[in-house]
Amino acid sequence: MVSRRDLGKMALGALPLTAVAQFGGRGTPPPPPKSNFGGVQIGVITYSFRQGIKAEDLIPTINKLGINAVELMSNHAEALAGAPATPNFFGGARGPGRGPGGPGRGRPQLTPEQQAAMQAAREELNKWRASVPMDAFKAVRKKFDDANIDLKILCYNLAASATDEEIDYSFRMAQALGVNAISSSSTVSVAKRVAPIAEKYKLLWGGHGHDAIDDPEQFATLESYAKIMSFGKYIGVNLDIGHFTAAGYDAVSYIKEHHDRITNLHLKDRKKGRGPNTRWGEGDTPIKDVLLLLKKEKYPFPADIEYEYFGTDPVIEVAKCLEYCRDILIA
Repeated sequence: MVSRRDLGKMALGALPLTAVAQFGGRGTPPPPPKSNFGGVQIGVITYSFRQGIKAEDLIPTINKLGINAVELMSNHAEALAGAPATPNFFGGARGPGRGPGGPGRGRPQLTPEQQAAMQAAREELNKWRASVPMDAFKAVRKKFDDANIDLKILCYNLAASATDEEIDYSFRMAQALGVNAISSSSTVSVAKRVAPIAEKYKLLWGGHGHDAIDDPEQFATLESYAKIMSFGKYIGVNLDIGHFTAAGYDAVSYIKEHHDRITNLHLKDRKKGRGPNTRWGEGDTPIKDVLLLLKKEKYPFPADIEYEYFGTDPVIEVAKCLEYCRDILIA
């Protein structure tokens, strides 16, 4: 039986030709990855590889795809730093806050046995976090640097139950990783508590938007974005243009107005009216217009591919998304 990990490795041999061309010939080391097209930095969030790609395989996978900027999920950062493994009952990568009751996507109900296992794993992880030296994350940064991949953003999701100690830990981790900003699926109430800590570390924290426009605690409406940014100058927005479109808003106009408070973009395609994720080019999200705006205005923040639609394999699909961006930006 072929494992998901093996399928991921096999997928590298089935990439679009434009991606394969970056790899070099047989026996030739690939050139340094480059996914900055027309001055627009295209990156990828490691959440895109939640199915079948282990943390230790992320760097070679991203490198072979030819991507030179990454938004690193906190669970991947911790795994690379030596954190104890946690059970995964959902079939995908998780960060803090993506479990049941967190601000992330919906999850199936856990059995009592699974809940007990998760609680034990959380306690073990908390013990590890309390003792891990920040040099462990500096070593993670070096791994990306050695692969010529710029670790730009840490994605550290904060559930409504997050403590001030965990918030501070997320900023210490980000500081050690040397990132430009933190992105986070969280809540308005948590963002208010984040603001003084972000001020302490002088590091921008971007609330990751979704489409739950009926929940005032979620980052989904224009009012919710304005509210969290009012908490302090280091609170910004990680604008997911797919969710933003699904919620009924215009990503192009929002970026023009608030570009100085945007940590990074998440690129995906969705239908309006809180419709589903789609293959790129089949939804209503103005991906092309957004990319051309970034090219014209030379905004400094990255635009990160977030693969969420149902495709063949995450490696192949991310390569297709990268090619989609490249075709727009170098036309």
